[in-house]
Amino acid sequence: MDDSLHINSKLPINKKLVISLLQTINEVSSKMNSALKPYGISEPQFNVLRILRGQKGNPISLAEVQEHMITKMSNTTRLIDKLEAKNCVRRVINIENKRKIDLTITNVGLDLLKRTDEILTTTENELVAGLTTNEKAELTALLRKLRLIAK
Repeated sequence: MDDSLHINSKLPINKKLVISLLQTINEVSSKMNSALKPYGISEPQFNVLRILRGQKGNPISLAEVQEHMITKMSNTTRLIDKLEAKNCVRRVINIENKRKIDLTITNVGLDLLKRTDEILTTTENELVAGLTTNEKAELTALLRKLRLIAK
């Protein structure tokens, strides 16, 4: 076992579980970011693009994007700024509410997602390759349960 992931066996089980979850999040995030690095985007930027693609061309507000983010963060505006600078996202002032900004994905953003989809699927498959289908389902259910408890 990697020493950096070793958890002191004398710690209470709850502390070991939380540390293990945080270490796992860090490792998975690191692998995903490494897969995306050659494409010039980060995992959070990819997440924003994925959310916008899911809108199928319909505009969405910044607040709605933040609601759907996997990792809730306060710097979503900066993520949008970077994606807009790469011509992946378009910002338009909402006609009905001038204080609201509508976001849509551009063709450049859609193309970037097409190019990254396969590499991310491969990375995801590699991350869970050592688990059986039943273990994957069980872990997914347990993590979902933990998220519901944490809310």
